[in-house]
Amino acid sequence: MAAQGERVISTDEMTGIQALERKVPDQLMRPGKPTKREFEYIRHGTQTLIASFDVSRGKIVHETIGQTRTEADFLAHLQQMVRVAPGVQKWHLVMDCLNTHQSESLVRTGGINRRHSHIYIRKKRRIRNSQINGYESEIFK
Repeated sequence: MAAQGERVISTDEMTGIQALERKVPDQLMRPGKPTKREFEYIRHGTQTLIASFDVSRGKIVHETIGQTRTEADFLAHLQQMVRVAPGVQKWHLVMDCLNTHQSESLVRTGGINRRHSHIYIRKKRRIRNSQINGYESEIFK
């Protein structure tokens, strides 16, 4: 499909990620002593991650980190993903049945372009085994 100018993209999000900063910088390792890390941190609220995964290539093609998870955020994420890959002629989007994935703005615009995209909604959602958890396990191996 990639050779024909088509992409299959699986999209999911993770909400409530805590944005933390260490209060005191780590003390660097010295001969015979390990790095020291203080336990105190400063909270900066929570963030939402929206990630799009290219199924055929096995890579994350676009991610968005923001304060909210609204239909406008999701639509902006898809539109930015399309802008960075102008050579793709047809998009196949696979996502779960979250309300922002079935919003009026997404249906009206087709997410990207009605004639050049297909949206597949997975009806059953596995909460404990979501795609983002899979992405994290790949990233932090």
